[in-house]
Amino acid sequence: MTSQATSGKTAALAAVAITIVAWASAFVAIRWVGRSYEPGTLALGRLLVGALALGGMVAARRAWVTPTRREWALLALCGVAWFAVYNVALNAAERQVDAGTTAMLVNIGPILIAVFAGLLLGEGFPRWLLAGLAVAFTGAVLIGLGTSSGEGDASVAGVLLCLVAAVTYAVGVLSQKPVLARLPALQVTWLACVIGAVACLPYAPALLTDLRDAPAGATAGLAYLGLVPTALAFSTWAYALARMDAGRLGVSTYLVPPVTIVLAAALLGEFPRPLALLGGALCLTGVALSRRR
Repeated sequence: MTSQATSGKTAALAAVAITIVAWASAFVAIRWVGRSYEPGTLALGRLLVGALALGGMVAARRAWVTPTRREWALLALCGVAWFAVYNVALNAAERQVDAGTTAMLVNIGPILIAVFAGLLLGEGFPRWLLAGLAVAFTGAVLIGLGTSSGEGDASVAGVLLCLVAAVTYAVGVLSQKPVLARLPALQVTWLACVIGAVACLPYAPALLTDLRDAPAGATAGLAYLGLVPTALAFSTWAYALARMDAGRLGVSTYLVPPVTIVLAAALLGEFPRPLALLGGALCLTGVALSRRR
């Protein structure tokens, strides 16, 4: 392997690591900020902040590539599904489901990504990918069992909202992947974020009300969600997705639940049970297996 190839692989793995930590922090931040902001207003505020930050980076790069009609259609699908519907559903789910369980349920998405990437993107089904999926999903289930609240199981509505988020997450990744073959990752992320923000504009009047009434700390948390888990993490994700198989990259997000558990324990007082810790270990094992050739 040449030094250039090694450097590129290292950069892609670093981008994945940044994405995992930032997205894990988002589950915790949403639980806290969601006490002051409604699901729709939180989604719109987060996307507006993210779009402004990403727009500044796109302008600084001055490397615009005009999308084709097909690419615009895929960008619209990605923006509406992953940036708009996903965020609203996730925000609503975390009002009823704790951060660790939500992270586990949303991570059904990588299974859908791997399956449809094999079917639609021609990435196939390597045996180590399938083995990693099985092990990691088992770990994710254990995480869910170990982090459910002591008051009983998550509500049916909350679980369904998590599943909606998982499906729209998978749709977003699969629609984004072909566009990244020609368009810069930063431009793709910015356009999808803008499209998602436009789709959430009906929540604008309510956002103004929430901004007026919410405490400064919650508004700062909203800004964090727009800058780090959205602008930064979606950019590093797109960078990695342009250089890795969608199926393998999707499996790497099984690392998000263990990181979420640690952050939730430290910041929200949601302490994991031993079963959740076992699930986290299985997630790490599954990710390692999926990356074998």
